[in-house]
Amino acid sequence: MYLQVCSRIGTVPVRRVLRHLGQSSLDLNHYGIGPLGAKALAKVLQYDNTITSLELEDNSLKAEGIHYVVEMLQLNTSINSLNLSKNDLRVEGAHIISKMMSHNYYVKCIRLAGNGLDDASTKYFADALKGDYVIKELDLSYNKFSNIGGEHLGQMLAGNAGIEVLDLSWNNFAMKGAVALCAGLKVNTTLKRLLLVSNGFSSFVADSLSQALKINSTLVLLDLSNNLIDDYAVSMICSGLAVNGTLKVLKLSHNTITSVGALTLLKTVKNNTRTALEDIDISTVLVCEVFMELLADVQKRLPALVIQYKVVPHITKRLSAMSLFKNYLQEQRGSLMESLRAVDKDRTTKISTSDFRNIIKSAEKPLDRNQIEWLVRKFDRQCTATISYR
Repeated sequence: MYLQVCSRIGTVPVRRVLRHLGQSSLDLNHYGIGPLGAKALAKVLQYDNTITSLELEDNSLKAEGIHYVVEMLQLNTSINSLNLSKNDLRVEGAHIISKMMSHNYYVKCIRLAGNGLDDASTKYFADALKGDYVIKELDLSYNKFSNIGGEHLGQMLAGNAGIEVLDLSWNNFAMKGAVALCAGLKVNTTLKRLLLVSNGFSSFVADSLSQALKINSTLVLLDLSNNLIDDYAVSMICSGLAVNGTLKVLKLSHNTITSVGALTLLKTVKNNTRTALEDIDISTVLVCEVFMELLADVQKRLPALVIQYKVVPHITKRLSAMSLFKNYLQEQRGSLMESLRAVDKDRTTKISTSDFRNIIKSAEKPLDRNQIEWLVRKFDRQCTATISYR
């Protein structure tokens, strides 16, 4: 049937279609099918009941080709995942797809990344999805949404009862649009994964996002990578994280956060007894020694917590000195105490820092000079030149 249709409408058959018909997934990404190829494929797939995933990314389908695909979906009841990314759909294609969304009962995942969709397109999607409960995953990344688009999508989030994964990365939501998105997130009850990579989010949006995190009780992943979030924005977001009990994954890499913001974030996690956070990505932030020490303390209460960060090697080496010293203390406590008492002739339970250095050096532990000096500063925080060994 496929070969006959291709011959009749004058398009070249795609051999991959012949090889994969009858399987659950049909991957036709980057085949240059075009509108006529989509028409031929649609004629066959309207009768198919085995394919559940249809991949048509980067095929120059345009609005005409999408029209044939949508017509096919009116009859096909097996396809539940549809990838139409990079097909130059623009606003006309968005209008056609939105009509399908309004009468959709089977497609649960739609990917529409990189289609030149603008703010006018979001109006169609918002109207179709406000009361929808079927579509669970929607990818609208790499498009051209800004203020008005954010307002439409925010209204959609407020009324939608189905979407669990929403990717809006690599758009350009200005302040007003981003605030509207946060307002929708605030009252949404189904969204679990929200990706907002590279949208120019800054401190102007952080307060709205914080308010949403205080109330939202379903979001488990928030990706804010590659934005304009600084330490001040982190502090505002943290006021929401301080009471949030569902968010598990937070991605903040490639922002303008410093070690100050990283420390604020970690303190918030420590103080929130209800926190669900398990994975924090600040992998482009160079953290300080205080952060490392606090992290070790936090992970005692939250052993599942994983934080990706950058650290200068000498800080890691310094911190390893403490664990080496503690191991030595456990292994050689008797002999160590004898050494300490031997130099503490007045039995004050204190020794000079110079005596401490000599004892550690004589213990033949693999500690260099910098590590020993770091231990001295830790044990002699008041700079009295003495260390208590009680």
